[in-house]
Amino acid sequence: MNLVLLGPPGAGKGTQAAKIIEKYGIPHISTGDIFRSNIKEGTPLGKKAKEYMDKGELVPDSLVIEIATDRLDRDDCREGFLLDGFPRTVTQAKALDDHLAVKDKKIDHVLDIKVEKEELISRLTGRRVCRNCGATYHAVNIPPKEEGICDICGGELYQRADDNRETVENRIEVYKSQTAPLINYYEKQGNIKHFDGSIGLENLFAEITGLLG
Repeated sequence: MNLVLLGPPGAGKGTQAAKIIEKYGIPHISTGDIFRSNIKEGTPLGKKAKEYMDKGELVPDSLVIEIATDRLDRDDCREGFLLDGFPRTVTQAKALDDHLAVKDKKIDHVLDIKVEKEELISRLTGRRVCRNCGATYHAVNIPPKEEGICDICGGELYQRADDNRETVENRIEVYKSQTAPLINYYEKQGNIKHFDGSIGLENLFAEITGLLG
């Protein structure tokens, strides 16, 4: 089963991805993780990507495609995969389809999680992270027992720099402008399914597994 997961920041993709890979036993392929591991290992691809990232520039499509398809060619992807963060553009989507077609494979389902903008802003601006262990809380939805202190390790909770309202709004708009053409691309292929990300984690997962079987 070859899956692509789409959704704006704060839609709950990470939670659903963890549940999907646990249930179906397929690898979760996050391009962000791939970049970080390549950079850490000092691979030729990682060095190329780091040059762009160090300048604060977007990594070009050609390099993103090279890194993602290299990961998809590994043995653990033979029975399927869940792609998260790739493709991000129509160019990347077409390259992915071409790469899979050579191996007589295709994307089976594109899972698009939709959440209203104000709900996304509320989720992200309320997020608090432990400096020590990385545990995540929410000021309203999942508050710690004691304000500003992690329940697990007693570490200090803080708001990530990119979780302030202005940055969050910008991240959402960038996502919308980037992925709108991508959603149209998959609509034409007929393999995209839209899900309401505001119905709760368990209800959303039930709907996803209802589609995947």
